[in-house]
Amino acid sequence: MKRVPLKQKVLNENDRIAQKLRALFAKQRILALNFVSSPGSGKTSLLEQTLMRMPDDLSAVVLTGDIATDKDAERLLRYGTAKQITTGGSCHLDAGMVDKGLEELSIENKDFLFIENVGNLVCPAGFDLGEDAKIVLLSVTEGDDKPLKYPNIIVRSDLVILNKMDLLPYVPFDEHAVLTNARRVNPRIEILKTSCTSGEGIDEWFRWLRERLKTFRSRTQELN
Repeated sequence: MKRVPLKQKVLNENDRIAQKLRALFAKQRILALNFVSSPGSGKTSLLEQTLMRMPDDLSAVVLTGDIATDKDAERLLRYGTAKQITTGGSCHLDAGMVDKGLEELSIENKDFLFIENVGNLVCPAGFDLGEDAKIVLLSVTEGDDKPLKYPNIIVRSDLVILNKMDLLPYVPFDEHAVLTNARRVNPRIEILKTSCTSGEGIDEWFRWLRERLKTFRSRTQELN
């Protein structure tokens, strides 16, 4: 009997659940976005700003992953609906965790599902969560070598958000190198620059969200 390696079996099962989730999101017409970054790059802060400034004609819910605590969900619940997924040591979310998390989170009549992955630039790259796009956050405080050191997540992402731009004058960071290398690894990737402290780039972020939602719903309407 031919044996299937355990890793391949795990990925196959993950992909099966991810396809189920993708069909659910298309049916509900909710845009699912998977946020990936190193720890401390500002995913939760960006989601706080997004929920806080969400226009009245848009709505969102959040699934947030962490290895051991529910601190991120506590922060986000002040501004909207959020559910914590505690992985118990796993360095990434998988589709099964998202599927289970949605049992306690209503996505009906919502525009966005924001999935905040565990802080890690390696493991989340290999797991499809049924999302329409992966978004990778890099910050000016963590070094400018990330696109070349972690190319897999750059290749699999649609958008790079370069965060904490307000700190750029105070840290040794080659912005040009980061953006050039990101585009070298993934020529189609889009780039935004933000600061959750100063508000820089937040308006552009909302424009990106609106355009992506419009494109997603146009595509899913044709499928349905």
